Amino acid sequence: MRILIVEDEPDLNGLLKKLLEDEHYAADTCFDGEEALDYVEAAEYDGIILDIMLPSLSGLEVLRRIRAAGKTVPVLLLTAKGSVEDRVRGLDAGADDYLVKPFAAEELLARMRVLMRGKKGGQTTLSLADLSLDPAAHRVFRAGRELFLSGREFAILEYLLRNQGTVLSRSRIEEHIWSYEYEGSSNVVDVYIRKLRKAVDAHGRPLIHTVRGVGYVMRETP
Repeated sequence: MRILIVEDEPDLNGLLKKLLEDEHYAADTCFDGEEALDYVEAAEYDGIILDIMLPSLSGLEVLRRIRAAGKTVPVLLLTAKGSVEDRVRGLDAGADDYLVKPFAAEELLARMRVLMRGKKGGQTTLSLADLSLDPAAHRVFRAGRELFLSGREFAILEYLLRNQGTVLSRSRIEEHIWSYEYEGSSNVVDVYIRKLRKAVDAHGRPLIHTVRGVGYVMRETP
């Protein structure tokens, strides 16, 4: 899952990034409204954490422009203002949730999990054949056997499962799983796919398939 953090307070921005990355999200960060729109235009995000009080453009204006562009990415608004009127304005502008500062880290992460579930119509477990993945519990099972994956392996498998039946290019997977700060090898996706195949496909028929010259897809048939 790739999340955009839009928060102009450097300390809070850094704290949010660490919280999310500790939970195996990929997180990009920016500090003002104009920059936020550039990020949203350039990448595909699963969620946005958006402060309301921002330089250049307010968070509410950023949100209105995101929605006017037809983007349905879940947005969690952060603000120091907690009145009913402020919450109503945020929700009317298109926010999916609203969190007042100061907040507990556990509550923010719980709200993000709810937003991610809501993105898939309340789906809590992803499955294909005898493979199941629980994003909230961070557990994977194949044919009743639990698989123990690294954070990055889990994130890639979750992305493949959320898009099962769709062929995903290497660049699309890399852009979705790693933030802009990542500077790694050009074959990093292939390396992780090989690891996933050893873990996932060792206990049943292959579910991760290569489409030569295009990328990878999860489905029951080749």
